Amino acid sequence: MPESDTSGNGGPGRRDDELAQLHARIASLEAAQRTAKPRRHRGRSFLAALLIVLGCVLAPLSAVASWASDVVGDTDTYVDTVAPLASDPDIQNAVANRVTDAVMERLDLQTLLQDVAPKDRPLLEKALGKLGDSLEDAVRSFVHDKAQDVAASDTFERIWTQANRRVHSAVDKALTGSGGGAVKINDDTVTLDLGPVVEDVKQRLVDEGLTAAGKIPEVSTDFTLVKSEDVGKVKTYFRILQLMGNWLPVIAVLLVAVGVWLSAHRRRVLVAAALGFAFATAVLGVALTVFRAVYLDALPPGVSQGAAGAVYDTLIHYLRTAIRTVVTLGVVVALAAWLTGPGRWATALRTLWGAGIGATRAAADRLGMRTGPVGPFIRRHRRWFTWILVLGAVLAYVFWSRPTGWVVVGLALALLFAFAVVGFLAADGDAGGDADRDDDRDSGGGDGGGKGPEGGRPVKGTEVGAGG
Repeated sequence: MPESDTSGNGGPGRRDDELAQLHARIASLEAAQRTAKPRRHRGRSFLAALLIVLGCVLAPLSAVASWASDVVGDTDTYVDTVAPLASDPDIQNAVANRVTDAVMERLDLQTLLQDVAPKDRPLLEKALGKLGDSLEDAVRSFVHDKAQDVAASDTFERIWTQANRRVHSAVDKALTGSGGGAVKINDDTVTLDLGPVVEDVKQRLVDEGLTAAGKIPEVSTDFTLVKSEDVGKVKTYFRILQLMGNWLPVIAVLLVAVGVWLSAHRRRVLVAAALGFAFATAVLGVALTVFRAVYLDALPPGVSQGAAGAVYDTLIHYLRTAIRTVVTLGVVVALAAWLTGPGRWATALRTLWGAGIGATRAAADRLGMRTGPVGPFIRRHRRWFTWILVLGAVLAYVFWSRPTGWVVVGLALALLFAFAVVGFLAADGDAGGDADRDDDRDSGGGDGGGKGPEGGRPVKGTEVGAGG
């Protein structure tokens, strides 16, 4: 008996030693993993977080850079942007008031009626109506009506467009400091000359019988567009953003993409990065709203608040549109990353989606709507079709001229519809046959009565279930 106890591989004592050595080796490997691997992951995770934070910080700056390069730096785009202001009621009223003041400053009311020809007096008196106690008020009202008519005419739209084309270089210099010495800005203010509007008003006044208006000399009166002192402190930085143009958005997206790629949990990090990108851009939208109030409060008392607000809103219209687009895109990307993840709710939604498509395909097959060889082909290459559709949606967004938030939503819905079509064509028409076969394979086959992959031997779980 003692000999049998020590036979084999050196006896129980040697086996115990080998087992102890094996446990020690395993413990050593686990300790090495706990010390080395986390350290390596921490450095990589820190770099990933740093890149994502930098990308999110650059997100609002990239929106400003793109706007500065596109709207402020390009004359045609600027003119197209401010052209609708000619039809804005606040602008028209402010222009009419400015022209009325310029005309009234040069009218001699004391000799007004004496200078009117006798044949024109009935026409003028009819136009002025009952003078009452104040001749000046009556004449001012009369002049303002004519100025308002000119401001609402097609002539003013033409004058407005031509004048803004001429002053664009001054606007560019006021906001960015570019433009050289040839551009002159008086008192840090970019103004638009309303002289042509005054001339048109003078002619209308003469036609209405106020011939004294024809003696008014050529008038050059200004309408304030931009006060550069409000952005003078950040002019240099604004110029840098303009020079970077559309490259800064690319850099911001690449930084976030590299950060997500370096992270250990890419899907979760992608969700957080997309929401962070959207949040940072939304902060810019809030800042623009706050700056609008500050800008209007800082205007002199004589400047129309409504007109100044209309100019401000029009100039940053495309910037606000870009902000809404980026915020919508960030939310859509985060939602897509979450829906494709392993979470319980995401899995449940995908299951419902697949079940609905499978049921639709089964019903179509029962009606005789077969896909022929197309279905198996798409089923074999479904992953390729999926990525091609995603790439197509991305390219459509990139090459879309001035995409908006609704464009992002439309592209997302179109992509979902395309996924549904691919899923319908790729689905097995046997009423969820793909899912049934997958379940059969996972449980060891349907015909084997719970048999394992070898065909005759039941798996342990099935044996217990049958006995229970």
